[in-house]
Amino acid sequence: MIALSLRRQLLAATALALGLPCFPALAAEADAAAPADADAEAGAGLNDIVVTAQKRPESLQTTPISISVMDDKGLQDRHVVSLLDLGDGSIPGLKIAPFYARNSALIVNIRGVGVLSDGNQPARDQGAGVYVDGVYMGRAQGLGTAMFDVQSIEVLKGPQGTLFGRNTEGGAVSITTKKPTGEFHMNTIAGVGNYGSYKGEVHLDLPSWNNIAVKLDGVVAHRDAFVKNPLDGADGFNAYDRRGVHAEALWTAAPNFTADYSYDYSYDSTTSQYLQLISTGTNIQSVLGTVQSERAKTANVGVPQQPSIGKVQGHRLTLSWDVASDLTIKSISSYRTLTQSQYDNGSAANGMSNASGNFTGVSFSRDSLAHTKQNQQSQELQIIGQLPRLKFAGGALYYREHAGDDAQAFYTNKFTNASGSTYTLIDTGPYDAIARDRASKVTTQSVGAFGQATYDPPILNDILHLTGGLRWTRDAKHGELDIVNGALPVNRDGVSGAIHLDEAWSRVDPMVNLMVDVTDDIHVYAKWSTGYKSGGANSRAQEYDSFNPETVSMFEIGAKTEFFDNHARFNIAAYAGDYKDIQVDFSRPYESGGVRTTRTTTSTINAPGKGGLHGIEAELTVLPLTGLTLSGSFAYQYVHIPATVNPYPNASGVTSTLAVPIYATYTPKYTASGSIDYELPLNGMTLRAHLDGNYDSGYYVASVDPVYTGANAAGNIYNPKTDAAFIVNGNLALADIALRGDAMLTVSVWSRNLLNEQHLFYKSVSATSGVSGLFNEPRTFGVQGQVKF
Repeated sequence: MIALSLRRQLLAATALALGLPCFPALAAEADAAAPADADAEAGAGLNDIVVTAQKRPESLQTTPISISVMDDKGLQDRHVVSLLDLGDGSIPGLKIAPFYARNSALIVNIRGVGVLSDGNQPARDQGAGVYVDGVYMGRAQGLGTAMFDVQSIEVLKGPQGTLFGRNTEGGAVSITTKKPTGEFHMNTIAGVGNYGSYKGEVHLDLPSWNNIAVKLDGVVAHRDAFVKNPLDGADGFNAYDRRGVHAEALWTAAPNFTADYSYDYSYDSTTSQYLQLISTGTNIQSVLGTVQSERAKTANVGVPQQPSIGKVQGHRLTLSWDVASDLTIKSISSYRTLTQSQYDNGSAANGMSNASGNFTGVSFSRDSLAHTKQNQQSQELQIIGQLPRLKFAGGALYYREHAGDDAQAFYTNKFTNASGSTYTLIDTGPYDAIARDRASKVTTQSVGAFGQATYDPPILNDILHLTGGLRWTRDAKHGELDIVNGALPVNRDGVSGAIHLDEAWSRVDPMVNLMVDVTDDIHVYAKWSTGYKSGGANSRAQEYDSFNPETVSMFEIGAKTEFFDNHARFNIAAYAGDYKDIQVDFSRPYESGGVRTTRTTTSTINAPGKGGLHGIEAELTVLPLTGLTLSGSFAYQYVHIPATVNPYPNASGVTSTLAVPIYATYTPKYTASGSIDYELPLNGMTLRAHLDGNYDSGYYVASVDPVYTGANAAGNIYNPKTDAAFIVNGNLALADIALRGDAMLTVSVWSRNLLNEQHLFYKSVSATSGVSGLFNEPRTFGVQGQVKF
């Protein structure tokens, strides 16, 4: 009975912290589905993991979805400062990477689905959704900003179209922050490390006053550049300054009604990463165009460089009303704004080679600038309840987003002699005065309604749990393309001027799931679900043609098991699905005055045919000895995209009939991770040690080959795969050191990429220019102190 009581308390506490319902029958059901004995709850066995993937707190082991969870301790052990730090593969099936050399926008990929091309444009979306406390983050920009006292990160794998809606065809990342407790607590963290890094956090819980509990968070993090910039006064490469504040007030207006308001503001300053020349092509290199095949400490030339600045702020109001003991109505309202500047001169060596070998007056170092502004508002209503044999969740959502961007690119340096050994800076004038290469804006409106229910039929001792769900969504996008390729766009009638987008799409996403409790500790399930990524338009396209949503339909089977008296947990899932209407980009010539030129634009089409996805994911956690935890995970994923014909003519007016291969991007075929955690009580303190290793087999970053003229053709230049990677992180701490009063001190040393392994996580190839790439971050380490009371 001790274990059952503690499990109920855990579910109730989680529900209270998250503003979610926790019905008495639900707690009892979770006890029956994932029992543990008193010794396990006392620390001898694995702790139960509570997730909220189905809009209510449930045990991970009885939730029939493939989910990976990283809690606050896991984030601290890996010294995670932003979501980008999870790109090392520590969560199987999840890939996070910067977009090209730009840390200001992140690519999020789950099961190989999310981003195939440029998802940073106002009228394009990613296929893996990111949520913070139930609020959808609409843009790839801003995802690398401050993280405020995170309680857990749940990665829901596979289509989540029924409960989460649009842009979750690959899955969803759900981030939950810690809520006010109504009691006085303070948690402070301060640390320093190499590359001039420092980190500070303050989390303050205030005593409840008139049933209002308040929590305040402040964070700051800094790191100097990894690669020095030889130009005096210019910023180096891959540095950051991040800071933010967060305030939350939880008002318990009545025993059955709460209002939870939060405000957050983040400032994110980052410089671009440094694109290195790894090997040469057929061109003649300038003297300064040196090959840097190892991770560079200093760029080969000095270039103008300044930080990209992102500012994000938002309001959220969550109302929760327990209408009855088994029925809760919940409202989530939000309004968020984003501004993001981009100053990317990471391609410092761009243009430092040519066919003639004469470099006098040749420009190089292409700087890419862009500015994004966005605001979004959303309103979601949820009704969550249960009957004796039926659990249900339903609701409706309204989402509106307005986003606009502009961009320009130009060379900042110029050679002054034939050999390319000397250069000067190009006076471009103020950046704001430079003509824009492209500009667009769009307003997105989405409405939807959903319902999901789980029925436990009164047969076979209640071991069956049948779930069905359905969501209807309507998306509309209204916008315009104002500039493309430095000029007014030209429509199909040959008229130049702004081209408008006015499209709408409706979708229905069903889900069916059957779970069977084979024993109290073994649960198997079979699930079929669908999801989609919104349609839109490409702001790099001359005619701003719209494209339709792409879809995923997936079947998944899985098992969630515990054994060895709750000292081991093994979860596994296998999936296979159809991938349709895939949004594929193709280059096409820019047309001016009815004449095709050698300049290119980029258009997006829905690829004909049907692709496929399949894979396996497995996670194992074992407690072989008191204080020792061993964890491991493995994922295999394969994405097939049908070969597709470029429907656009080339500069000579010829339209090819050749179907070219399309590659899934940011999708390593194999990933694996493992970790060791050890805890040893000492005299007046506790020794805690953590070590994790993370492997991926490499992936493609471009969806098409640079040159493809036919299968096995001699002139083909194939899309290169990035290097395989193995990253080790470590943390060693002396914890629970008693200070005055009830204050406790923890002192730790940490390291990311402990073995200083180097690999190219971005790689591109050209027959003339050679191979270029971005290296992963070098070894970082530091010391950190934490005081809690």
